[in-house]
Amino acid sequence: MKKLAVIALGGNALLRGNQEGTIEEQEQNTTETLENLVFLLREGYDLVITHGNGPQVGNILLRNDAGEQVYGIPQMPVDICVADSQGGIGYMVERMLRNVLNRHGIEKEVVTLVTMVEVDKDDPAFTDPQKRIGQIYTRKEADKLKTDKGWIFEESEKQQGGWRRVVPSPKPVRISNEKVIETLARQGTIVIAAGGGGIPVYIDEKNDVRPAEVVIDKDLASSLLAARIGADEFYILTDVPYVYLNYRKENERLVEFLDHKDTVKYLEDGQFARGSMAPKIRACLQFIEQGGKKSVITEATKLEDRKYGTKITMEYED
Repeated sequence: MKKLAVIALGGNALLRGNQEGTIEEQEQNTTETLENLVFLLREGYDLVITHGNGPQVGNILLRNDAGEQVYGIPQMPVDICVADSQGGIGYMVERMLRNVLNRHGIEKEVVTLVTMVEVDKDDPAFTDPQKRIGQIYTRKEADKLKTDKGWIFEESEKQQGGWRRVVPSPKPVRISNEKVIETLARQGTIVIAAGGGGIPVYIDEKNDVRPAEVVIDKDLASSLLAARIGADEFYILTDVPYVYLNYRKENERLVEFLDHKDTVKYLEDGQFARGSMAPKIRACLQFIEQGGKKSVITEATKLEDRKYGTKITMEYED
């Protein structure tokens, strides 16, 4: 049986931090990233691709706010905004990938699935919203929205006197259509799924699917998908070629190989930043704990050169 790999495209794979976010920029970035996946296809891998949506869904939320304030257009909830971003980004990734495959003479079907991801309605995260979304408001505007919509706000980290909406970020527990994703992938179709962590939903007392006003960590959702479909390898493409210990300190050092025990120890010791590398490390640990063979964190442009990337396995590789 051919190897199956899940590739999680980080935000910088689609949009660089110093860019405006035009579609031309995003298409160019996406194409450059996807070029680095060709060697996996040449080696016979089946692929599932996931992606982030941070800047894009942030812009959708801003358009939501502007539409309501200027034109009185009702705002859409978070789940609809995530679905919008999945469709738009998925379409872009699929189109760019089809063009890359065409240039390399590779015949593959590509399909984008708008994917719901289930969370537990009793997850403690629901009572501790921490994820900032949307625009920055004044205190007066935030108080009015709190009264009118029941939103929760915290002071902005970026602008003094500004307030941003915060929502919960519960753990993903199940991927919708995971069997369909696995079947398509093992038949050779490249599947784009679970974008932005997935459209957040929960199951109510009637066993109905209900929307959740939350956001789901994209790396944890990608890791869960990889484990549930029995992937052999899980890749997180980010903006650094390795994971580093003592990051940005005088004694900084990169690590190419990590086992489960050491990775957990470094995580508990606070070696990995909460808002950046720690979630990626947890996603990698989750994958190998659930039976995956290897997790890799690296920069997209370094993927083909196997000497790059931090490889995390249950035991150290021989």
